[in-house]
Amino acid sequence: MTDAKTRIDETVKSADVVLYMKGTKEMPQCGFSSRVAGVLNFMGVEYTDVNVLADEEIRAGIKEYSDWPTIPQLYVKGEFVGGCDIITEMTLSGELDTLFDDNGVGYNKEAADQIRAANA
Repeated sequence: MTDAKTRIDETVKSADVVLYMKGTKEMPQCGFSSRVAGVLNFMGVEYTDVNVLADEEIRAGIKEYSDWPTIPQLYVKGEFVGGCDIITEMTLSGELDTLFDDNGVGYNKEAADQIRAANA
């Protein structure tokens, strides 16, 4: 697990935004991963996607690394943010915008507003 932990640590610190997910941002392999990737894609966020289905060590290791039992998992500037439910809530409340603003992460504010309007 140490090797997996090292690889995860290096990955979450190498990009501003990292999403551990089932599948890829172009082809999510579960509904929860699809929802979070869809939000990030729609908002125009540049992020690194890690397909946990391609590496069993990473799939098990990410849960231990974050002490969070489910996938997807979103990291911003090396910090764990949450899974699908948390990201959905943060998107709808505007907290995700604030997190991105505070960390210098580029995104399309109009797209974020469109998501909120569509879910109002």
